[in-house]
Amino acid sequence: MNETPASSPAAEFTAEQAVAAGTDFAELKVGPDGLFWVEFRPADGACRIWHWLYHQARCLTPAGFSVRSRVYEYGGGSFCLGGDGVLFVNEQDQQVYSQALDGSTPQALTAASDCRYGDLQWHAGVVLAVEEQHAAQVEHRLVALSDGRREVLAEGADFYASPTLSADGRRLAWIEWDRPAQPWTVTRLMCRERQADGWGPVRCVAGTDESLQQPRFDADGRLYCLSDRNGHWQPWGEQDGRWQGLPASAADHAAAPWQLGASTWLALGPDRYLATWFDNGFGQLGRYDESGATERYASAYSRFRSLALDDEQIYAIAASPISPPAVIAIDRRSHEVQILAGGADVLPVERISQPQAISYPSGEGQAHGFFYAAQGGKGPAPLVVFIHGGPTSACYPVLDPRIQYWTQRGFAVADLNYRGSTGYGRAYRQALHLRWGESDVQDACAAVEHLAGRGLIDRDKAFIRGGSAGGYTTLCALAFHDAFRAGASLYGVSDPIALGRATHKFEGDYLDWLIGDPLRDAERYRQRTPLLHASQITVPVIFFQGELDAVVVPEQTRSMLAALQANGIEAEGHFYAGERHGFRNAANLAHALEQEWRFYCRVLKR
Repeated sequence: MNETPASSPAAEFTAEQAVAAGTDFAELKVGPDGLFWVEFRPADGACRIWHWLYHQARCLTPAGFSVRSRVYEYGGGSFCLGGDGVLFVNEQDQQVYSQALDGSTPQALTAASDCRYGDLQWHAGVVLAVEEQHAAQVEHRLVALSDGRREVLAEGADFYASPTLSADGRRLAWIEWDRPAQPWTVTRLMCRERQADGWGPVRCVAGTDESLQQPRFDADGRLYCLSDRNGHWQPWGEQDGRWQGLPASAADHAAAPWQLGASTWLALGPDRYLATWFDNGFGQLGRYDESGATERYASAYSRFRSLALDDEQIYAIAASPISPPAVIAIDRRSHEVQILAGGADVLPVERISQPQAISYPSGEGQAHGFFYAAQGGKGPAPLVVFIHGGPTSACYPVLDPRIQYWTQRGFAVADLNYRGSTGYGRAYRQALHLRWGESDVQDACAAVEHLAGRGLIDRDKAFIRGGSAGGYTTLCALAFHDAFRAGASLYGVSDPIALGRATHKFEGDYLDWLIGDPLRDAERYRQRTPLLHASQITVPVIFFQGELDAVVVPEQTRSMLAALQANGIEAEGHFYAGERHGFRNAANLAHALEQEWRFYCRVLKR
């Protein structure tokens, strides 16, 4: 029996190494001047544009700038190609800047201190963008920016995304939705056509009881979009005046659009497209033709993001069970894969614990996730259950240095896609409606029983941890069930009513969907508020919180910590100055990871 996890594993994989391996990429763009992407490095927490040309990468973003939008708080679409260089949103002031490819100092294109910008697109000297104005109320609209002028293209809806122009500039399409909907529940695909005297009337192309995302035009000006009206996000398009589905796998071809600027599929022509989709949680990449036949690419990878292509190459941000995110180029004819950036070895392959897809009964349904076996132990291992945030989000079967940090120390890990997660269709995603704090918690507890029943873990040494919404699930599991020995809440929700009062517009109605109306369903909120049931938590808990967090304010975490300590429960809190909702500083990330491990070790040795 493996009584305790390894405390000094051979060739120890440290918290600092795990964090340093967290370099990530976003937003690939390709044009006549080469390939561009945004790169995030934990060492300084900045996001910078990199340029790949002539088999060499160079950083374009000078010191003092970081390329990151904060529209809807989660950002996305932070840069585009245009003119003689790039246009980007500067993180500090949220204004749009232009920068030539010679590396000269960026020049501001906007000076609206009360506005943020995101989802940038360029066409014929004009920047299309989602504008978020913070005045008496937060308002959103689509705008066109050029030569110091600003034109409003669409307003009146609560939210906008994906402004997209046809190649000839005559048709404009976008996604919009109104409260209380979220972009993964009900949205509309809208369109306007250019006339002699300007843009014509707005027309709704699609959108009833469905979620639409990522509109695209092909070279002939036909409009397409992903829709989940048949149960999964799949490509649909215009055909003889009708809106119909294209041949596609019965799978999600996108994740939930928390961020702007996603690119998980590209229209290639009539009924032909390039796309990534999920198969039992594992990402696939392929090209569909009009008959439905599929040409597969890069099968060694298990997640693909930010697709782009030119005449010779397919580009993607890809990761696999044994390699971290990388920018890759795939030859469209030979299928040969070249790594352009990232993908460096984190650990020897033989020391990497690889994901095993699991599906198990929970409550009235099935839940999904990935299991990572402990390294070096004998017998059933201690378990750490990872709960992703969102909660309408997902975990993926790719190399996560944080997970390897645990498996190297003798812990098994269950990374769960509980009910409500994306990647398994609309019905699975909608299963958390009014059930947050119940279904997700059931799935976490059922995972322990499932894995223990298979002899893979020690059910008496199970831990649970999660950030943000995952922290809420963690605290509910500790308060209302006895499946776990201890837990960790990273900037987790302990009081959903307080969260609802303080949250931002994008998530202003999310809690109503997840739990119910705060007034009409007050008793349901009371039953699912961990802070009100702190006396029912009888196991140790460790907390991590950013002092600048505006989503889960520090007072929530302090109140929960104080309530546990007042009840005589072993509870520990770590608060980080300068951190917001989700940590970015490498030293803080490493400190939190190591402190959580040490906390569990102390619990196991009691």
